[in-house]
Amino acid sequence: MADTQTFLRDRCLTVLNLPEKGRSLFISRDFRPGEVILRQEPYVSVPNNNSSESRCDGCFKTDGLKKCSGCQVVWYCGSSCQKSEWKLHRHECKALCRLEKEKRMLVTPTIRLMVKLYLKRNFQNEKVIPITTTDDYSLVEALVSHMPELDEKQLMLYAQMANLVNLILQFPGIDLKEIAENFSKFSCNAHSICDSELRPEGIGLFPLVSIINHSCSPNAVLVFEEKMAVVRAMDNISKDSEVTISYIETAGSTLTRQKSLKEQYLFHCHCARCSNIGKPHDIEESAILEGYRCANEKCSGFLLRDPDEKGFVCQKCMLLRSKEEVKKLAGDVKTVIAKAPASPSAENTQDAIALYKTLEKRQEKLYHSFSITLMRTREKLLKMLMEVESWREALSYCKLIVLVYQRVYPATHPLIGLQFYTQGKLEWLLGQTEEAVSSLIKAYDILRISHGTSTPFMKDLSAKLDEARAEASYKLLALEDGN
Repeated sequence: MADTQTFLRDRCLTVLNLPEKGRSLFISRDFRPGEVILRQEPYVSVPNNNSSESRCDGCFKTDGLKKCSGCQVVWYCGSSCQKSEWKLHRHECKALCRLEKEKRMLVTPTIRLMVKLYLKRNFQNEKVIPITTTDDYSLVEALVSHMPELDEKQLMLYAQMANLVNLILQFPGIDLKEIAENFSKFSCNAHSICDSELRPEGIGLFPLVSIINHSCSPNAVLVFEEKMAVVRAMDNISKDSEVTISYIETAGSTLTRQKSLKEQYLFHCHCARCSNIGKPHDIEESAILEGYRCANEKCSGFLLRDPDEKGFVCQKCMLLRSKEEVKKLAGDVKTVIAKAPASPSAENTQDAIALYKTLEKRQEKLYHSFSITLMRTREKLLKMLMEVESWREALSYCKLIVLVYQRVYPATHPLIGLQFYTQGKLEWLLGQTEEAVSSLIKAYDILRISHGTSTPFMKDLSAKLDEARAEASYKLLALEDGN
């Protein structure tokens, strides 16, 4: 750990132990928005392969894949990735081949991650794979597992998973209790590896990044450049401050966030945002994001429960909405949700769009316009409309969603930037060039903070912006010549 402290100190970082948080990452100089605080390759990682989509084990790409001829489980995009992974995979391949073919197909990414973890640990111990300051099993050992806080059901699940790993590896003297504990570490410390548009591609273990604690109002953001984890400052962070990122979806009430953190990460958040729980602003925010709308369609007020238990009262116009009316509308919403497919197939996309539009209309009658539930429905509609190339309608939903994003996320959150990016592309496609330039500028200004400026994604965005600007200038000159 002394080497780790030196590595971090050279990057103006230090690890301190805090009474309620344990290990925490602090900075020893000021950081500006967009500055890289920490980079780390995964100790181990695996792609999210499933029946509908496969990814290369080396780079997570989906094009030109060929299956490993041995285990028939792992895919590669070419010889380069296969060679880079072969030192570890040739032993994983032999282990997987000991399973019946049908059982091999049922090995989950999490099980594979654990198998690769123990293979790599053994090879580092045997000096087949080098140990470095940031690539060392001792960093995994230092992670918190929260095992004493788990219930019997979860402990039993980890024990069963440990037995499966043991069956695959068949190492003499393997410690099943340690494997179970590492599964618990995975649940608290593993990260989803996402592409530049924040779509999950795989999972990885980044022991140094895992030192960074959670905040519902984080000052840093975690993104990925291929499989490399990159932590960048979202705001100006002053010297001697703690670096924080968000572990969860932060669009939601304090109670919803706390519930999510407790279930997934087994801790209670005490960040500045969570410390406002029960205060007027927090009550209002919760009612807007997760509560009901005013019965008066022209009123933008939020509703709170009536003290006389008759229903819900609008805090702006004081109009009462009865419990019976709310219950009926909630029932109507529930009926449509029961029919709506979670993942519509290409064959039934149009039917799914019609169903989700019905759901949207019913939700509009029940929920506030900034409702998270309504936003999620519109996100699904946007995705499906893009798939069927209904560009104009997709743009209208894109604009509705970005308004909610700007309400529920910090100004430099990458999701806002990505939504403006989508909006700009749609506007450009529809010939709204000036609007496209405005949207793409907003996207670039946000995403250069979270994504930097040198990645292929950001270079492509910059090129699109330059092209849109040139087209807008040409149109303006043509218009002036015509006049």
